[in-house]
Amino acid sequence: MVSQRRKDTAPEVALRRVLFADGLRYRVNHKIPGAPRRTMDIAFPGRRVAVFIDGCFWHGCPEHGVAPKHNGEWWAEKLAENRRRDAETTALLESQGWVVLRFWEHEDVLSEATVVESVVAAR
Repeated sequence: MVSQRRKDTAPEVALRRVLFADGLRYRVNHKIPGAPRRTMDIAFPGRRVAVFIDGCFWHGCPEHGVAPKHNGEWWAEKLAENRRRDAETTALLESQGWVVLRFWEHEDVLSEATVVESVVAAR
């Protein structure tokens, strides 16, 4: 697990490139207020918009998530904890007035960018 990227994953970088090309400026791996070890993948602090790109395996995508065959019980607990932490993070940010956008890594980058741009513009 140490070799897995925590930031600058290909889906994150792809979305950031589109947003930057469209003129949006953002913060990368911005710390979440009140949660010292958690960060937002892409943040618009002035507009209070947080964007997360969730990996299908690590966050339990209903379409592409695969249950590991070895040590299945441990992995089930690990992935359930990841989903619980995601929900907790979303609730924390929303309680502070942030809009939280979550996308799966397999989703279309241009569609994601359209959603992000419309939410940022509305705020």
